[in-house]
Amino acid sequence: MKILVTGAAGFIGSHTAEALHALGHQVIGVDNFSSHYDVDLKKLNETSLRTLQIPVIHKNLNDLDLPEVLPKDINYIFHFAAQPGISSTSTFKDYLDNNVLATKALVDYALELPDLKLFVNISTSSVYGLEATHPEDAPAKPVSFYGVTKLAAEQLVLQQSRCHNLKSCSLRLFSVIGPRERPEKMFAKLIKLGLEGKPFPLFEGSDKHLRSFTFVGDIVDGIVSVIGKESILNGEILNLGSDKDFTTGYGIEVVEQVIGQPIRLNIIPKRPGDQFRTKAIIDKARDVLEYHPKTSLLKAVEQQVAWYKANFM
Repeated sequence: MKILVTGAAGFIGSHTAEALHALGHQVIGVDNFSSHYDVDLKKLNETSLRTLQIPVIHKNLNDLDLPEVLPKDINYIFHFAAQPGISSTSTFKDYLDNNVLATKALVDYALELPDLKLFVNISTSSVYGLEATHPEDAPAKPVSFYGVTKLAAEQLVLQQSRCHNLKSCSLRLFSVIGPRERPEKMFAKLIKLGLEGKPFPLFEGSDKHLRSFTFVGDIVDGIVSVIGKESILNGEILNLGSDKDFTTGYGIEVVEQVIGQPIRLNIIPKRPGDQFRTKAIIDKARDVLEYHPKTSLLKAVEQQVAWYKANFM
């Protein structure tokens, strides 16, 4: 199969591109190399992809010439590209442009593909709101611009299934960690600052927040397993994550254990829109995808620390 992966130079996108390649598929990546996080890290990911002969097209999905630049014989689209997370430096327009309008442009491109089997939208637990502990049919109640625009993007894709214009599904991911994690994310920042002996900025009260931290390898196993299941997945939403949750405080303790030294904490004001709890309800993914995450939090952190040391120390 010929597969397009958007956001291919990013954290989960790059791992998914590699996994699809390992399964024997022809993979083409696209990424705009936005500066919303370290472009050098994205280039490092791109280098890993290019060693596998996976090309990455440098292109913004909102560019008017998108249909002329991307291939016409794509069988699957995995759409990771987005303005991620909750950031005080990102405006609503950033989220609108990169999550909603970019997805609409990609959908328009997809509608012209004669051999497209499935459009796989990558969504987020943030669409559920402050308590992301629900099955897929629960009402979405996002509390951040990120969650609101990712929900809108999801609906833009699923609309086409409801109108019988293409087959699509949406995968809502929960708290993914592991090698290549974005540098502003918790474990990436904990590992870097902990090894440097610098204080970690902890949002007030967030040490009590609960998260279903999920190893990227387990998430990717679930993502790539949609191949060949387009008939049963068409129009569906599935949660992908771990059904075990841990406090942020415990996550800090695990990093301290792996790096072998305590991490100083600098308590800073609470962040608006931060979720209190995420715990993936994955009964549907178990049934449909035979999805069974198995990597412990300790093993996930050990792999992430090893990757960081190999690339940055």
